[in-house]
Amino acid sequence: MPSRKFADGEVVRGRWPGSSLYYEVEILSFDGKSQLYAVKYKDGTELELKESDIKPLTSFKQRKSSSASSSPSRRRGSRGSRRSRSRSRSPGRPLRGSRRSTSASCQADVKEMRREILEVKLTPLVLKPFGNSISTYNGGPEPKQNEGKDSPHRTMQSHGEGKDKPHRRPQERVTMPHKSSNVSTQYSLRPRREEIKFNEVNSKGEKPLAEEPDLLRTFHVATPPRKEMEFGGVPGALLIMLGLPAVALLLLSLCREDDPSLLRFRPTWPALCDLWEPRAAALYLLWLSVQALFYLLPVGKVVEGLPLVDGRRLKYRLNGFSAFVLTAAVLGAGLLWGLQLHYLFDHFLQLAVAAMVFTAVLSVYLYARAQSAPRDELSPASCGNAIYDFFIGRELNPRVGSFDLKYFCELRPGLIGWVVINLVMLLAEMKVQNRATPSLAMVLVNSFQLLYVVDALWNEEALLTTMDIVHDGFGFMLAFGDLVWVPFTYSLQAFYLVHHPHELSWPLAALITALKLCGYVIFRCANSQKNAFRKNPSDPKLAHLKTIHTSTGKNLLVSGWWGFVRHPNYLGDLIMALAWSLPCGFEHALPYFYVAYFSVLLVHREARDEQQCRRKYGLAWERYCQCVPYRLLPGVY
Repeated sequence: MPSRKFADGEVVRGRWPGSSLYYEVEILSFDGKSQLYAVKYKDGTELELKESDIKPLTSFKQRKSSSASSSPSRRRGSRGSRRSRSRSRSPGRPLRGSRRSTSASCQADVKEMRREILEVKLTPLVLKPFGNSISTYNGGPEPKQNEGKDSPHRTMQSHGEGKDKPHRRPQERVTMPHKSSNVSTQYSLRPRREEIKFNEVNSKGEKPLAEEPDLLRTFHVATPPRKEMEFGGVPGALLIMLGLPAVALLLLSLCREDDPSLLRFRPTWPALCDLWEPRAAALYLLWLSVQALFYLLPVGKVVEGLPLVDGRRLKYRLNGFSAFVLTAAVLGAGLLWGLQLHYLFDHFLQLAVAAMVFTAVLSVYLYARAQSAPRDELSPASCGNAIYDFFIGRELNPRVGSFDLKYFCELRPGLIGWVVINLVMLLAEMKVQNRATPSLAMVLVNSFQLLYVVDALWNEEALLTTMDIVHDGFGFMLAFGDLVWVPFTYSLQAFYLVHHPHELSWPLAALITALKLCGYVIFRCANSQKNAFRKNPSDPKLAHLKTIHTSTGKNLLVSGWWGFVRHPNYLGDLIMALAWSLPCGFEHALPYFYVAYFSVLLVHREARDEQQCRRKYGLAWERYCQCVPYRLLPGVY
């Protein structure tokens, strides 16, 4: 095998593909099979070059011209003393000494220009509509900047927060109008000299361009290319919006049946008029109002979120845990004063319907207000289709004054409501089953899920880097998930145990508790390691961790929890979900619906993470995948 000429980390000059210009690059790695060097330009562009396209710095003479030392994306200004004065003039001014006006001379100029232009090698451009000032996603260490799933019902992993720059060729002039996903970016493939000649020819009334190919005309590239719609596009969005409410009502009805088998299910649906209970709707609005009041209290520290497209950082007050404590205090005082929570159990289905109606109204309001929102405040996930944008959310961070609607709904009404519903089910089990104390299975379910919610509220700041906040807009998907799906279906195990008691032995309870703690340790330690690395990568406590440098300026963690699998926080989350379903026994599959649903959700989220990280980090992500081959489950997947 031939020996390599340049070492990793060495600074040399590399030829830009399709041109004869050389720029300073850093050697990243060498592939012995393909005999190609992976290099990084000053603007962060990573390419693979042959050894013949790389030269040492000593082979170039220093000169005052800036073209040879500037990065490919900044080629402006003078080309040195060899460039004539006429080249620095605007394209609209005629050149002195260019007096040829015959048809033959014009055709010769056109042919020469065509030859130069065709030498420019076009490669796919990766353009993002809003840059990368709001880095995606959810779940991984900052290098491997996973945005971890500290939010309990939504998970995302975004690897890095550096800005991605569109790649510009040395002979391209890029003009980007307003930051928008619906306007086009113009790329003029003619060097400045040819633009001057073209303008001069056109000023004389001649039309040599009519016979030339379209390459000589302005080339339009949409910014960005047509967006890919997730979740099956418009048909998938419609199916989800119609199917989720039906599934939620079906699950709640099954829990009341003596035999909750889907094959033998004969639902005893209430009359349509009985599904709407004004008192239940009023109670649900009261609950939202109380949580909104707690959200506005001036307690807790104020932090800044990730940068937006215009450079702004929205401020968020971290008082979710305080709101939980206040809610617990109010409920405790109410129980001491004789407050009866059994009404909530008797009208649980009507409460769910009230939440669905409120979600539908909120989604319509969010879509309507987004029509007048500035383009740079729209969600990167929106695509312009009315149905899909209504589902995924068109506006990224809708606010009424300083009240952030999405941030408020993400944790407070749904998560805290989940704990309250579990408490209602515990009290209902004692009454329905004539028990003096709740069952051990009910205690485990309540305890496990309480720990989960408290952990999310205590680490509320981690929510600001999840996919929900930085990528997805606020529409039906998040509104329904936050306000309906989480509180009314995540409490399924507790609701099931009210009508289907299961006696659990202490040894089995100890094993289930150990499994829960194991999942929690993986989940919390992985997210804590990620957050610590993001805040201070040079922390001496993290000095033992190995990293891979990326073109964004960030690093990918390849050791510790993030060297175990690519999404260790997802793995811990899945183990915990299984642990709080096991106390219900194996008589029916209904309590394990959450585990099945959550597995599909995590695999889908993981696939979205992989796609975005591969697009963003390129070769660095490929090397990371080689170091950490398993995505979610070691040795399996």
